[in-house]
Amino acid sequence: MEEFSASRVDAYLRRIGAQRPGSASAAALRDLHLRHLRTVPFESLSIHVGQEIVLEGEALLDKLLHGGRGGFCYELNGVFALLLRSLGYRVELLQARVHSADGGPGVPYDHLALRVECEDGRPWLVDVGFGDHSHFPLALDDRGEQTDPGGVFRMIPVDGPHGDLDVLQNGVPRYRLETRPRVLSDFVTGAWWHSTSPASGFTRKPVCSVLTEAGRTTLSDHVLTVTADGERTERTLADDAEVLAAYRTHFGIDLPRVPVPLHPRP
Repeated sequence: MEEFSASRVDAYLRRIGAQRPGSASAAALRDLHLRHLRTVPFESLSIHVGQEIVLEGEALLDKLLHGGRGGFCYELNGVFALLLRSLGYRVELLQARVHSADGGPGVPYDHLALRVECEDGRPWLVDVGFGDHSHFPLALDDRGEQTDPGGVFRMIPVDGPHGDLDVLQNGVPRYRLETRPRVLSDFVTGAWWHSTSPASGFTRKPVCSVLTEAGRTTLSDHVLTVTADGERTERTLADDAEVLAAYRTHFGIDLPRVPVPLHPRP
C-alpha cells in the first residue's frame, strides 16, 4: 500500500485541521481520528451523481482534497490508512461484516476498518468510515467496556478458529471484524456491490453526515437532521437549490447537481 509524498501529507493534514505529529503516538492518533470525523463527511454522493468510486490511493486523496469530499468506509478508512502509514504508524486493513437489524452479519467485505499500531506497540481499532460510531480509536487488546463519547463499546471474541471479534456499541452488535490483514484491492467487489446493487442501502438514497462539536449533522435525500447539545431538529428542504446550498453550508461540498437515488425504494 503506497504512501503519500510529504506535500500531499501536509495537504491532508490541512484538510482536517491537524498539525504533523512529532511521533506515532496514541495521543496523536486520537487527535487525528477526531479531527477526521469532524471535517471529512461520511457520504454516498458519488453513487447518486454518476461518479466512479476508485479504490486507489491517489484517486482517494484527490477526492478528499478537491471539493471537500468524503466517501464511505472503503474510501475514508482506505485513505486514512495511507495518511497514518505516512506518519509512521503500522496499519493493517481489516474486513468486517455489518450486523443487520435481525442480528445476522452482512455480505463479506461489507466494511473496511483499520488495525493501527502506535510506537509503543499497542494495537487500536481505528474507524473513521462507519458514520455514528466511536469518536476515538478503541483498544483492540481490551475485552472490557470502553467508554467513548459515541457510546460504550466492547469487543467480544467469536467462537471459531479465526479470532474474529464482534464490535458492540451500547450492547448492540455493530459489525463482525476479521483479524486477518487485507489489501485495498480486496474491497473492490464489496464497494462495487454497495454502489450498484438494489439490495444495498447506499443505492436507495444519498446520505451525507459529519460529526460536529455539538453533535451531528446529516442530510439524507432532502431531509436535513441536526443534533446539537442533545436536541434533534429535522427539516425537509423545499427544493433542489436548498439541497445544494445545504451541502455547501454544512459539509463544504459543491455538487454539480442534486443527487438522485440510484435505486429508490418503491
